[in-house]
Amino acid sequence: MNRVPQYDSLSFGENALKLRSYRHEVLGSNITNADTPGYKARDIDFARALHHELKQINHSDTMAMATTAAGHYEFNSSIKNKPELLYRVPNQPSMDGNTVEPDVELSEFSRNALMMQSAITFLTGTIKSRLSAITGQPS
Repeated sequence: MNRVPQYDSLSFGENALKLRSYRHEVLGSNITNADTPGYKARDIDFARALHHELKQINHSDTMAMATTAAGHYEFNSSIKNKPELLYRVPNQPSMDGNTVEPDVELSEFSRNALMMQSAITFLTGTIKSRLSAITGQPS
């Protein structure tokens, strides 16, 4: 029987948002270089990258923050390991070697933006529910 791994919802939301943001940068770069001869469109395998990030979580340092005093925690807002950039296979290759298809990239960019908003909503809900549990006040 396969067991689904259990992750802390805060860590899951944080990592999902970081990876969505990184993917947004990659897709934006593709759109920006749509007319650059020889440019190869890139993307990440989001599900695999998220799974990898969650496996790397060391619960002893998940509370790290920037410090100004010896007793403060450190904060690390970057992705632990940048996901592998994959090449997108074009439906119709161009004569100049550019593999960016603007319609595909804009569609993926819009979809990622929607998923990014969902990740923000999920993370906000997680924080609100934890705050409610701490304070005893409904959110």
